[in-house]
Amino acid sequence: MATDKWTVQDISTTRRWPRLYLAVVLFAALHYYHAGSGIFQLTSSHLLDPETLAKREHILAQCKYIKTPAGPPSDFHSRQQSDRYVPGTKPTLITNATIWTAGQNGTEVINGNLLLHEGMIKAVGKVPLHLSQDLQLDVIDVHGAWVTPGLVDLHSHLGVFSTPLLSGALDGNSVKGPILPWLRSLDGLNTHDAAYELARSGGVTSAQILPGSANLIGGQGFIAKLRETKERTPTSMLVEPPFTLNGTHFDHDLTPRWRHMKHACGENPSRDYSMTRMDSAWNFRSAYESARKIRDAQDKFCSKAEAGAWSDLGDLPEDLQWEALVDVLRGKVKLSVHCYEAVDLDMIVRLTEEFQFPLASFHHAAETYLVPDLLKRTWGGAPTVALWAGNFFRTKREVYWASEFAPRVLASHGIPVVLKSDHPVLNSRYLLNEAALAHYYGLPYNVALLAVTATPADALGLGHRLGRIQAGYDADVVVWDSHPLSLGATPQQVFIDGIPQFELPHVSAKPSFLQNLPNPPNFDEEAASVLNYNGLPPLTPNSVERAVFINVDCIYTRSEGSLTVQERPEVVVTRRGKIVCSGARSACAPHTNEVQDKVVVIDLEGGTIVPGLTTYGTPIGLTEISVEPSTNDGPVYNSLAGDPPAIIGNNLIRAIDGLQFEGRNMLLAYRGGVTAGVVAPEGDFVQGVSTAFSLGATNVLHNATIESDVALHVKITMNSAQSVSSQMAALRNLLFGNDGSAIVQRVRDGHSTLVIDVNSADIMATLLRLKAEYETRTTKLLRLTFAGAQESHLLANEIASAGVSVIVTRPKPFPFTWDTRRILPGPPLTADSLVPVLLAAGVNVGVGLIDANQARDLRFEVSQVVLSSNENIDRVTALELVTTNLERALGIHGNMPQDLVAYPGGHVFGFEGKAAAVISEQLGRIDLFM
Repeated sequence: MATDKWTVQDISTTRRWPRLYLAVVLFAALHYYHAGSGIFQLTSSHLLDPETLAKREHILAQCKYIKTPAGPPSDFHSRQQSDRYVPGTKPTLITNATIWTAGQNGTEVINGNLLLHEGMIKAVGKVPLHLSQDLQLDVIDVHGAWVTPGLVDLHSHLGVFSTPLLSGALDGNSVKGPILPWLRSLDGLNTHDAAYELARSGGVTSAQILPGSANLIGGQGFIAKLRETKERTPTSMLVEPPFTLNGTHFDHDLTPRWRHMKHACGENPSRDYSMTRMDSAWNFRSAYESARKIRDAQDKFCSKAEAGAWSDLGDLPEDLQWEALVDVLRGKVKLSVHCYEAVDLDMIVRLTEEFQFPLASFHHAAETYLVPDLLKRTWGGAPTVALWAGNFFRTKREVYWASEFAPRVLASHGIPVVLKSDHPVLNSRYLLNEAALAHYYGLPYNVALLAVTATPADALGLGHRLGRIQAGYDADVVVWDSHPLSLGATPQQVFIDGIPQFELPHVSAKPSFLQNLPNPPNFDEEAASVLNYNGLPPLTPNSVERAVFINVDCIYTRSEGSLTVQERPEVVVTRRGKIVCSGARSACAPHTNEVQDKVVVIDLEGGTIVPGLTTYGTPIGLTEISVEPSTNDGPVYNSLAGDPPAIIGNNLIRAIDGLQFEGRNMLLAYRGGVTAGVVAPEGDFVQGVSTAFSLGATNVLHNATIESDVALHVKITMNSAQSVSSQMAALRNLLFGNDGSAIVQRVRDGHSTLVIDVNSADIMATLLRLKAEYETRTTKLLRLTFAGAQESHLLANEIASAGVSVIVTRPKPFPFTWDTRRILPGPPLTADSLVPVLLAAGVNVGVGLIDANQARDLRFEVSQVVLSSNENIDRVTALELVTTNLERALGIHGNMPQDLVAYPGGHVFGFEGKAAAVISEQLGRIDLFM
């Protein structure tokens, strides 16, 4: 047989066999690769050159990469060391901790230990000996303190809208056009932002840094860890940046990482680019059509390449400007969409259906709670909804229908909910407070905590490493001084990538009950009313002439400019806004028997009755929707910028002439226990004359006015178009001159107060010098009060010696501008806070707020001041900060009515109660909120 010739001897001696064998193997190999990958092609005369083969390999790798879904590689959790590990970081063992892990849908709590090593969480609960026995550990006994994952802020502008606010570091928005998917927040990320440290001090460890909302497509966002890095660069802060960050020269066998992008709709881009909503929708559709054409061309190209049809194929179709939007269509981008109203939400949902791409999250999303079924029609499934708990409401028309009950409503529909900051709109240091407020208004506690940890991490596509305490996750954890959802919860220590962020953290002593989950009141009826009335439920109270309160813990009442306390009266009988009897039932029986059938009985369940609070600093009563001029009194003329019209003459603008009543901010504040407001006209330099009024009044004719002309208000700031020295010269002339209105003369004579809105300690020092000069030259008292006063701690003793009062209108300090850069932040960054320092120096201190929508939460703001005071502020002093002290600072002398507010089931400063009634002496009635 022919095959018999192929013996071992023959094979070893023939010269033809190797060539024939090679030919057969090569033919088979070429056939295999041609049929499988298409890299090689057999030609009639020769093989392809290595350069062509390499190019085809690259093309096929590109095609494979663009079709591969984004996300972590399958072996991610087998990692033994974090990619963000800093060599030399000492391992840490946290012991005796109460660990909220985010596991079991946010209900899992483990009592035990936590090992952080190599930038990762190595063990939770019980730490196996083999993991720690050879390590030189830092051991921290937290004595039962709550430990949570580091907070994840889904929407932040840290570093692109930097603080202090300086023109050279405003990189959040571009003015080059409405559609800019090719821009990247990373390229404007300022590493000198003073707010990074503040955010860390609130437990925020990671944040999505987004472009602003001036553009329909503002560009790409990036996720940053907020710790300082040795490299001091923006790039070194990033978590899993896309491999496409700087071109296409990377290993295409890697699993693609998520990209992130910002869209915006509604008022912001319409305003900044003079577009209607119809224009906006068309711009979106046009942009996505451009991206779709490129995607389809790529798909056609790759189909040919994968089929081996290389003839005249060329290069993969690409466009650097549109490649990120093409990735949106491929489902490889976590899209964050700034959208408030149903009309805009509907447009975006239809856009996703037309071009078939998913959304990661709707942001701000004020009306999402009204249209949950619309959200579920989003292509790819309902997105996460990122909200505030109450911040920014009613500041513009599209937020007018926002509701504090939106988080609970959305959660009840199974839609993921996130609380976010939009820093610096809300200082991200207080991100956790948004979760606490959402819980207060009815969001389940586990969902509230998930809303600032695991849920935003999942929405970013980083839920495999952030937002949970679990072995294998990044070592980003926070040790809290109280339950995370309690008022004023503050970190004792923060770890980012296993690195402690505070060398000597300051911890304020707090009552032990704050270690427990707050038990908020029931808001079911209010939440249902919001839905029944399409977001705008009626807010006017029901008024009665008589009411009896039982089971009262204590009553705080005004008495000669201070507060007195009556403990545990059996009953409190009220009529026409006054207490007619409080004490034993037998003693008060004659008052309750007069018209027993008409008396409303209210069980306070151990609650309290306290004076109604007074708000100052907000434009409440003058402003309804701040950016809608037709709803506001408007700014006054700036006398430094040009003379006001002659018809005004020497008369100063009076706030009482511009008051408007029954606005939603006003009525919500009234329901929050704020019964009086003092408001000054809005403007620069000489603002005008403030007025004190009742928030429960219906108009200025119906017992609204408490004191028509309270004080003269002036603003002196480094942010004016005129120099500080020019403003001081004008003030000097106002004081020492002879012209002016009656209120100016009253200030000169020491009968009325001059309130100066000022923040800089240097300007305050100059004003103290001017006060001393005035009193020496005229021998008259200059009644002076500083409002704002964020740097006043630097002059606390001098202010006290001069007899100057201070109204702190940012109890949560923030260095927004240059003249506020030297704030006293309080724990954990400093042992002291502004209000306690001023009180300790002997200054008369009041507390106010800036934003009208926040007036309803005045009591919570004061509570946080108290809780950061190391127990140096008691309840009476706390009440005085927003009643008698504040009124004294403004020069209101004994004119405040004895308006009282009843809180069932808790104290005015706790999360356990809500206002049930106002006993209004000013209005002569009892207003019920039940």
